[in-house]
Amino acid sequence: MNTLLPKICKFLRLYDNNFARKFHKSFTFNKDSVEKVNPLILEPIEYESYTLRRHDNDRRQNLYEFGLYVGACLPKFVQKIQMQHTDELEILVAPEGLFPVLSFMCNHQNACFGQCSSATAIDVPSRTYRFEVVYDILSFRFGERARVKTYTDEVTPLHSAYDVWNGVNWYEREIYDMFGVIFTHHPDLRRILTDYGFKGHPLRKDFPLVGYTEVRYDDGLKKLVYEPVEFAQEMRSYQLESPWNYYKNFDKDYSAPPPPPKKK
Repeated sequence: MNTLLPKICKFLRLYDNNFARKFHKSFTFNKDSVEKVNPLILEPIEYESYTLRRHDNDRRQNLYEFGLYVGACLPKFVQKIQMQHTDELEILVAPEGLFPVLSFMCNHQNACFGQCSSATAIDVPSRTYRFEVVYDILSFRFGERARVKTYTDEVTPLHSAYDVWNGVNWYEREIYDMFGVIFTHHPDLRRILTDYGFKGHPLRKDFPLVGYTEVRYDDGLKKLVYEPVEFAQEMRSYQLESPWNYYKNFDKDYSAPPPPPKKK
């Protein structure tokens, strides 16, 4: 730990100066002195309620220190280390550092993340780099999970993780099919869920819900025919109110004044 601490502190200084995303730091201001909490230690999370899942603070601290270790070993690529509310470690990396970080997480003796359990993407069109690509990895040796995130856009490719985990072949093909994210060094980058000749990427936020084409079987041609989407009605009107709100349109007595009280 004595040899690792200077590397972690150097990573924190580079992190503060270059990325302007600071780790959790809290200050207590007094009249006489200023106390600064150690940025290498997470604040324990305690609940008084017995119905909420309790956090394992020792495990959270160990995962956080491992994240700082990864950042100290790869300060050029790691941009942020954070812990989620579910006590999961997240490592945010630059796009050009995705493959080096994944290789480190798989092959380093202190990591041994030998399996990528899933990989997916998120589309946020308001961002400059609209796609956020996520890899969920599992360490068999230490029994821990981690999440590696990076970002890209429609034209910037990412280095495939196929050489690290062969199982991500179909995961990255699905990301390419659904979002249009391009991966280099992939052995077979083609669509996996949509049909041949499909246009567009269905999970993008700007993709229409009805798509661009529709498929039907033509009895005359005896084959499937692809045609542009057509609506049978030019104008569609739906009544989404409660039946009690428009029941008066069908019952004349619904809006009638109440009957006078009977005389005794």
